[in-house]
Amino acid sequence: MTRQAPPADRAADAVIVGGGAAGLSLAHRLAADGTTRVTVVEAPDGPLRPTERTWCHWDDGPGEFEDAVVASWPRLRVRGPHGTVVETGTAPLRYRMLRSASFERLVHAYLAERPHARLVRATAHTVRDAPGGGAQVCCTTPDGRPLTLSGRYAFDSRPPRRLPPARTTLLQHFRGWFVRTPAPRFDPEVADLMDFRVPQPRHGLAFGYVLPLAPDRALVEYTQFSRAPLPTAAYEDALGHYTSRVLRLGPLTVDSAEQGIIPMTDARFPRRTGAAVFRIGAAGGATRPATGYTFAAVQRQSRAIAAALRTGRVLVPPPYGRRALAMDAVLLRALDTGRIDGPRFFTDLFRHVPAERLLRFLDGRSTPWEEFGIGLRTPVGPMLRTAAELAFLPRRAAPQPPQTEEQN
Repeated sequence: MTRQAPPADRAADAVIVGGGAAGLSLAHRLAADGTTRVTVVEAPDGPLRPTERTWCHWDDGPGEFEDAVVASWPRLRVRGPHGTVVETGTAPLRYRMLRSASFERLVHAYLAERPHARLVRATAHTVRDAPGGGAQVCCTTPDGRPLTLSGRYAFDSRPPRRLPPARTTLLQHFRGWFVRTPAPRFDPEVADLMDFRVPQPRHGLAFGYVLPLAPDRALVEYTQFSRAPLPTAAYEDALGHYTSRVLRLGPLTVDSAEQGIIPMTDARFPRRTGAAVFRIGAAGGATRPATGYTFAAVQRQSRAIAAALRTGRVLVPPPYGRRALAMDAVLLRALDTGRIDGPRFFTDLFRHVPAERLLRFLDGRSTPWEEFGIGLRTPVGPMLRTAAELAFLPRRAAPQPPQTEEQN
C-alpha cells in the first residue's frame, strides 16, 4: 500500500519551533513589522510542554516585555560562607524577574493581533531543509494527524538530545519554593543573588537565592554548580535547612515549587544545522556558560536575526564574543578542578568590582579594559595555570542531564 505524504501547510517566512523564551521572543520581533509571515510551533498540553518557569535578567529600563515582569530590584546582595555581606545598588540597571506563563500570555496576545503571525499546537519531530529550498517542519497535531509546515527558514529552540563535546561540563541544578510568611520577613528592594551560608558540597559549590515578591512573599531557591543533580528529597531537605536555620523565617507556607537543570559548558553549540535551519536560544549557545543566564542573550539574538532578515540576509550571530567564552571556559575548569574556592571567588568579585560593571561583564557586554581589571580581582595564579591547561585538553562527549530548563 502506498503511504500518502502528509499535507503541506502554507509557507511562512519563518517557522519557529518551540514556544519558550527564545521562540516567542523571536516571533515577537519578526511579527513587529507587520509583513513577515511567522508560524510558531508549540507543543500541545502534555508531557512535552514544560511547567511554569522563572526567567531573570538585568536591564536599564522598561522593555517591551515589562508587562510580564512580576518583580524587580534596584539592589543586590551576596553573602559569604561566614556571613560577610556585600550589598550594592545596580543603577542604572535593575534585576528583573518574569514568569513564563505571564510572558506567554503577553506574546500570544501580541501575535493574535498580527494577521501574518500564527500559533500552531503540534509536536515537532523533524526540522530539515526542504528538497526544493527553504525548510520543513514535520509535526503531529494533537489529534494524531501529520502536518508539514514550510518556510523560507526554520528556527529551532528545542534542547538538543545530547550536549556537544566539551572540555568542562557542570550543571546548575536547583529547586525553589514560592513561600509566604505570616509576618513581613523580606525586603522587596533587595535580591539575594548568592547566599553561601549553606553547607558546601565536596565538589562544586552551593548557594541560596532569594527574590522577594512582597514583604511576606518570596521565591527561595537552593542551587548547586556540580557534575550531577540531586534527588528531589535532597533539595527539599536543603531548602528546609536554608529557610529555617539560615534565613530563620519561622512558620511559612509553600505555595508552589519549581525545579530545573541548566548545563554550564564550554561546548560549541552549532547555530546552523542546514542551509535554511538554525538553532536559537539555549540550543544555539545563548546560555552564559559561567552563570547560566539566558534571557538577555536571547533578546540580543532575536534583535540581530530580525535585523538580518529585514536586509534580505539570514544570520544567527554568536550570543557571546570569543573573549567572554574563553574566560568562561577558564572559570568552569577552575571550579571543576577545585583550583579556586567558588564562594570566595564570587563574593570577592562583588566586593571589589562596581556592580554595574560586573553585571555588564556577566552579560557579555564589557570592554577588554574592564575585563582586564576584573581579571586582576580573581586568583591570578590558578586562573593562568588553568588557561594554559585548556589548550591541551580534548573535548569529550558530555553526559546528557536528565532534563534541561531555560531558567534565566
